[in-house]
Amino acid sequence: MIVMLGYVSVFVAVILGLLIVYANNFLINRRKKEFGIYMTLGMGRRQISKIILMETILVGIISLIIGLTIGVFASQFMSILVAKMFEVDMSEFKFIFSKDACIKTGIYFAVIYIAVMFFNTITVSKYKLINLINASRKNEKVKIKNPFLCILVFMLSATLLGYAYWKVTKDVKSLITADKLLPPILMGIVGTILVFWSLSGFILQVIQMRKKIYLKDTNMFVLRQINNKINTMVISMSVICLMLFMTISILSSSLALRNTMQRELIEMTPVDLNLYKTANLPKSYKKYGKKIKTTQKQREDSKITMVETLENNKLDMNVLKDVVEISVYATKDLTWEKFLGNKYEEIKEKFPGLAYDTKEQIIKISDYNKIARLYGIDEYELKDNEYIVLCDFTSMEEVRNKALSNGENILRIAEKEYKSKYTECKSGFIQMSTSHTNTGIILVPDDCPLTDDMKEMAFLAANYNANTDEEKERIQKIFEDGNSNSELLKNLNANGLEIDGLSKITIMEASIGLATIVTFIAIYLGIIFLIASSAILALKQLTEASDNKQRYTILRKIGCEEKMINKALFRQIGIFFIVPLVLAIVHSIFGIQFAIEMMSGLASKNDLLPSAIMTVIIIGAIYGAYFLATYIGSKNIIKE
Repeated sequence: MIVMLGYVSVFVAVILGLLIVYANNFLINRRKKEFGIYMTLGMGRRQISKIILMETILVGIISLIIGLTIGVFASQFMSILVAKMFEVDMSEFKFIFSKDACIKTGIYFAVIYIAVMFFNTITVSKYKLINLINASRKNEKVKIKNPFLCILVFMLSATLLGYAYWKVTKDVKSLITADKLLPPILMGIVGTILVFWSLSGFILQVIQMRKKIYLKDTNMFVLRQINNKINTMVISMSVICLMLFMTISILSSSLALRNTMQRELIEMTPVDLNLYKTANLPKSYKKYGKKIKTTQKQREDSKITMVETLENNKLDMNVLKDVVEISVYATKDLTWEKFLGNKYEEIKEKFPGLAYDTKEQIIKISDYNKIARLYGIDEYELKDNEYIVLCDFTSMEEVRNKALSNGENILRIAEKEYKSKYTECKSGFIQMSTSHTNTGIILVPDDCPLTDDMKEMAFLAANYNANTDEEKERIQKIFEDGNSNSELLKNLNANGLEIDGLSKITIMEASIGLATIVTFIAIYLGIIFLIASSAILALKQLTEASDNKQRYTILRKIGCEEKMINKALFRQIGIFFIVPLVLAIVHSIFGIQFAIEMMSGLASKNDLLPSAIMTVIIIGAIYGAYFLATYIGSKNIIKE
């Protein structure tokens, strides 16, 4: 998590650096008239640059000290919040000051402010006295005038966005590499910019033709105010929209992932322990590309049951209860390719990356039902000539259902033919996991002529014979890798034997760690993007309110009531805040679907609604607070 946060922090520093440069540019523009007065009084550009430099250093030092102080204490609150979200044990919690984080923050902050001072120097060096004195009265040159061109550009942007939406939802399976994913991303960015470019020139033209709307109350003034800064609005709106889109997508997807993982973690860890070992070890085999020779002792041990192996290596079986052991079979005559039958070529073309030579796992129905009974999941029945496919990994389930859909998928197992009982996969598993990752198990009748040489794995499921968490932890250590005090592990190592396994405790710890990392970083990035986009909007509107005080004074002089003026200001700020948010929400509808598809098997679409509601609450609180603060601040400015 520390390593990942290190990389993310660099990215965030760049985002915040751009925000600070952007904010500083607004503040410098706001002070143009002030600088013009200084130059009128005889002050040179170099002296003005020195003033700005000293101000920047002073503000930087003060803000760094205050920010670090708040950050040290706020980080403790964030730690507690994340721990509570994942029900982490807080008994070991203590106050922590990270010296490395403090040093990094100082370095990033120094780099950002050096960049700010550099931009300030360049900006001041380009100032002309006449432009500084008249800065507040000067509008940007409006270049978007032709309504037909705007309509054409809007249609082009709608086409680009529509195609990008289609690619990331309906044609998402084709986006298997980065080079194929890049075009929809670029089309989304370009389409967003073109939407604001076309709307900014087109909406004014349309509303001007609707006289009842255009001439009502202060609508004409509001539209002219928006049109006044039309060029910078296009760029800033596009950037803000994309940042809000990332915020919504990141928060919704990560919270959905967290909810799914927490729910499935309970479903997929029904017992305390899974143990499994390879059956029928050959004289030599390849592992991680290396050829490994086996001993006579290892080959003999692979043929006996798991319980016998444990007892032979001095495990007191009284530490376990509810013990169920089964055999898992496999044969080279039944691979994924053979299972898919006449659908193989079609599926291979669509999913070229699958290992189609993988052997299918085969389990007798009575053996599986023993495990299912222990796990508390569905049991099944079979006739002598039927089989059932168990699969709960979403992507693989889709592949297998294509092969089963016509009801004619005949499998030949141990010289006997079987037909599928169902035209789709059924839910089930034997190995515990953090989520639904079973890619396929073939259940066959008990009289299926499977031979001992077809056994691939001996599998054991059990609970710890314990009543308290402390007793479970003690038994857990017997099976933990690296425990030098475990007599079982000592004996297994001495005999060169391997038994793999998973425990409920280990899976939960690993899952909580992964979910915490993903969610913490997602919340961190999402809130940074949200604050950055809100701050840009707030700065822009506050600066424009300051620049346009004279215009609001004119409204008062021609008889506008204060209530009407405030309403005009509210509408103007509301349009700037709402428009990018609306398009960001549209982007997010498709972006979240893409994210969930990419996290297939980890996050469920059923968890999107509560995640979306939580995201709305977070965005509503922060974005809404910035909107209200901007409106109140702007209202106070125009009253001065």
